[in-house]
Amino acid sequence: MAEHGFSVSVCNRSPDKVDTTVQRAKDEGGLPLVGHKDVKDFVLSLSRPRKIIILVQAGKPVDDTIHAISQHCEEGDIIVDGGNEWFPNSLRRAKELEPKGILFVGMGISGGEEGARKGPSLMPGGPRAAFDALEPILIKCAAQVDGSPCTTYLGEIGSGNYVKMVHNGIEYGDMQLIAEAYDVLKIAGGLSNAELGDVFKEWNSGELESFLIEITAIILKKKDDLAGADKDVYLVDKILDKTGMKGTGRWVVQEAAERSVAAPTITASLDARYISGLKEQRVVASKILNGPTEIPSVDKQQLIDDVRQALYASKICSYAQGLNLIREAGVQNGWKIDLGECARIWKGGCIIRAAFLDRIKSAYVKDPSLNSLLIDADFANELNARHFSWRRVVSLAVASGIPTPSFSGSLNYFDMYRRASLPANLTQAQRDFFGGHSYERTDREGNFHCEWTNAHHSIGNVAERNRGNL
Repeated sequence: MAEHGFSVSVCNRSPDKVDTTVQRAKDEGGLPLVGHKDVKDFVLSLSRPRKIIILVQAGKPVDDTIHAISQHCEEGDIIVDGGNEWFPNSLRRAKELEPKGILFVGMGISGGEEGARKGPSLMPGGPRAAFDALEPILIKCAAQVDGSPCTTYLGEIGSGNYVKMVHNGIEYGDMQLIAEAYDVLKIAGGLSNAELGDVFKEWNSGELESFLIEITAIILKKKDDLAGADKDVYLVDKILDKTGMKGTGRWVVQEAAERSVAAPTITASLDARYISGLKEQRVVASKILNGPTEIPSVDKQQLIDDVRQALYASKICSYAQGLNLIREAGVQNGWKIDLGECARIWKGGCIIRAAFLDRIKSAYVKDPSLNSLLIDADFANELNARHFSWRRVVSLAVASGIPTPSFSGSLNYFDMYRRASLPANLTQAQRDFFGGHSYERTDREGNFHCEWTNAHHSIGNVAERNRGNL
């Protein structure tokens, strides 16, 4: 902010951090930044309407900080929470601040360390009046792509947190899909780390161009500085196969279940992290449980191409699932979220920035009511052209004992979505058999119930029966 000409005051409970930040601002060109070690002095140093951004750990620390700050705020001041927060907490905080006339904004921020300094993707949700006051700052501080800032007004309070939460869920899916591509190429294809790095670097110049593909190419070629005399040891091979998480992926899966939105790619990526955490158990199980002892022979170049196509097709499914969840939450909460704008502001600064987000934006500009990316004409053509490669990769993985939960989940999602008829008819019948839950028919309207163990097929329409007509 200071770099873009805005006068900035900062405050932190740790005086050392305040001093360090102020000194850094001086070292980087005498930027207009003033440090404060007292909350009241900090708040009163700001011109009205005050615009205060909180960047602390989600949960109670946010509540404590808001309590300390709001005591010195006045009507019309704006408090922005820029953390990864569970959206109901933002709804609650906005309501608590409302009697004081303080406007509250929940704003998702993505970009990591680099984005925080050079321009992130900013996802604000809150009162329109608050956004209008913040907009001159946000559009200058956000990442810029094709001359446009990677920020927009997403909707009322909660929408910004929600979009960021789903962004993180898509990020989980992307990372797991890339890990599975790496695993298949390494184990079934026998590619070395150097070869894998070259493959991912090449992929980053095509339809898979993205931040995560770019950094994967770099990671795979990084040598281990702690290997001593052995210069051929790659760092990735020394990293423990146990993935951490901060909780946003779990929230996405919970929300998808709560809103009846299928998200198998993202769900599988979360499960993969849980199972990775069972390192000690997996080591024991590896000595007890059997799998394939031989890897089927493959053409290396064909496999590389198949995995590329499977990765892209799965990526389409993952984004479709996330955007469907945002749309459903928007409908249920009264947020008028523009999915095309979500894709646009994710193009720069954020972790899931990718070239194909332009195509997603175009799909929703062309049809704002699009039910799924899978049936957009362009994406449907991509999926139809790639599904045989996709199937070969999943089949090879199964035959080789290589787990690909997100590849498989994505392919199953595609296959289920394209089926006009699913075996759910049998599930309906089972539910009616043991629970009397009734079922619908394909040849007539209404709900029906059957006495399955009697000679007669059905006792007919439930509504008619309840009226005494049957």
